Amino acid sequence: MAEHIRVLLTEEEVDKRIQEIGEQISKDYAGKQVHLVCVLKGGSFFMCELAKRITVPVSLDFMSVSSYGSDTKSSGVVKIVKDLDESLKDKDVIVVEDIVDSGRTLSYLLEMLRDRGPASLRLCTLLDKPERRVIDVHVDYTGFNIPDEFVVGYGLDYDQRYRNLPYIGVVEFD
Repeated sequence: MAEHIRVLLTEEEVDKRIQEIGEQISKDYAGKQVHLVCVLKGGSFFMCELAKRITVPVSLDFMSVSSYGSDTKSSGVVKIVKDLDESLKDKDVIVVEDIVDSGRTLSYLLEMLRDRGPASLRLCTLLDKPERRVIDVHVDYTGFNIPDEFVVGYGLDYDQRYRNLPYIGVVEFD
């Protein structure tokens, strides 16, 4: 089965929206330092671009949580592959995700991070599929609400491919 990629959001649209989110975060955290927690691997492209556009002091950490494997749908089984290197105690934390889908993974992750004592905990995602929600998850900063299609590019992958596309595309199977 072959696949091809249809452009959903252009590179220019994505860049413009990330700039707007960076400006909003900078206003919301004026006078503070923000600690960005990237959910690898997909969130890394978005977090790097977002961090460049935030004008308050920023620190970064990374964790890897898996629930997809090589399928196009979340398995619902959450596995922490790499945990954080730093404590979150008393930090203003923003979890940076590439996409919020069913909410299963993020619900689990946010609850675990809340238990680590951050001063505040917010969620920022490049893409959101609210119609796919199985578990309610509050998203504080959203790039784009998108339809229920399997997307790639800008860090999102299909079986480890297409992460390097500079736009958001939809995987279509022939």
